[in-house]
Amino acid sequence: MADPIRLARPDVGAEEARAVAEVLESGYLTMGPKVAELEAELARVCEVPHAVAVSSGTAALHLAVLALGIGPGDEVIVPAYTFPATANVVALAGARPVLVDVDPTTLNLDLALVADAVTERTRAVLAVHLFGRPLDWDTLVGSVPGDVALLEDAAGALGARSRGRACGSLGVLGCLSFHPRKIVTTGEGGAVTTASDDIADAVRRMRHHGIEPRGDFEIAAPGPNYRLADILCAVGIPQVRRLDELLAARTRVAAGYTDRLDGIVTTPTADEGDVHGWQAYVVQLDRRDDALRALREQGIEAQIGTYALHRLAAYRDQGPFPGADAAYERALALPFHTRLTDDELDRVAGALRPFA
Repeated sequence: MADPIRLARPDVGAEEARAVAEVLESGYLTMGPKVAELEAELARVCEVPHAVAVSSGTAALHLAVLALGIGPGDEVIVPAYTFPATANVVALAGARPVLVDVDPTTLNLDLALVADAVTERTRAVLAVHLFGRPLDWDTLVGSVPGDVALLEDAAGALGARSRGRACGSLGVLGCLSFHPRKIVTTGEGGAVTTASDDIADAVRRMRHHGIEPRGDFEIAAPGPNYRLADILCAVGIPQVRRLDELLAARTRVAAGYTDRLDGIVTTPTADEGDVHGWQAYVVQLDRRDDALRALREQGIEAQIGTYALHRLAAYRDQGPFPGADAAYERALALPFHTRLTDDELDRVAGALRPFA
């Protein structure tokens, strides 16, 4: 059998290793200077005044919801097709996630349905740029009243742009993930981005047990420990600094797939003028499960796109959502990382050709 083709492979190497060694030598392993350094780089590329590093993308989402004071009795609109963390954090805050169907072509929120989901209890929309494709943010803004907060789940959209604006800067808060399948990784980690001084302070307070970020030691309300260690920040800093290079490399791989798969499967796109973040390369096809099995039998790692939330026990009280069902049944994530070769892309395309 030919060598396996991995689903994901972080673009890390000697520079990251040197940065980690420097942290170990310094003795500042957590809440040291590398945290602030990573935050400054993230704020720069997301074009916002504040980025707050936290322990995971889920932690970023959770703190974003808590920072807005969302809790029992409140509702938050989330897409019916997304990784479950997007809805879970709303439920963990004591609020109700209200699922709204997705457009089966873009896989993002169906914006024509959002206005009808707004009630007097709606506090926010937690909108996802799924797999790195920017959501049509201007249309979302026009779909809800001005007192409904718009939050970005930009876990897969670092480097993406919507009509010239950086994802992570569009909403009152943005949430990033640095999981190994993302364009920038720290192993596990995330960040909250915002233009608001008060919200940034609230997130800093809550990531660190509720301790006030300025002044004497004080805790007005208890908070979790969602800090990100300096060692992990050191891994991420060199990658953020070469974000343009990493995105260009992933864009080339995506273009290589699209050239080979035209007419075989439905390939991912972005709206004209937008910049796709290419967290993943997710195609759609009938007989998805058969194709997934065939790829794996040929040593090609692949995975379903993500989850239709109303098919999970926690959210089965909502629905139906035909767009989410179609996406769940047809979406297939192909191997995607910067080290993929032309021969490997040919192998993947050849394995999918029988399913055209």
